[in-house]
Amino acid sequence: MAENTFTVAEGVTVTDEVMTTIAGLAASDVEGIAYIGNGLTRENITKAGARNLSKGIHIIREEDGSITVRLAVVIKYGYEVPKVSRDIQEKVKSSVASMTGITVREVDVRIASVEMNTTEENE
Repeated sequence: MAENTFTVAEGVTVTDEVMTTIAGLAASDVEGIAYIGNGLTRENITKAGARNLSKGIHIIREEDGSITVRLAVVIKYGYEVPKVSRDIQEKVKSSVASMTGITVREVDVRIASVEMNTTEENE
């Protein structure tokens, strides 16, 4: 299934699921993120499986060999949307590039909702 893998070095490939996991873990590391997609947190993202990951994270292959990552996140109340979005973009780009060598052309962040749990203190 060559269309579901990325060649990252001679004789080395990674699956789409690995790429979405890398992007999801990177995004979940950003301060201000409640969860990704349909409730994916850092704790459960590696166990989610391809089906659940694909609900919140999409990898699009570009003709030049780079990728575009699209993801939907829920941000915690009190955080600045532009700053959190930029931090996600930078973190996903650098994590995917450093772990796979694949260039990320774009990271499209969609803020799906705001978590209104006000019992936690935000900085």
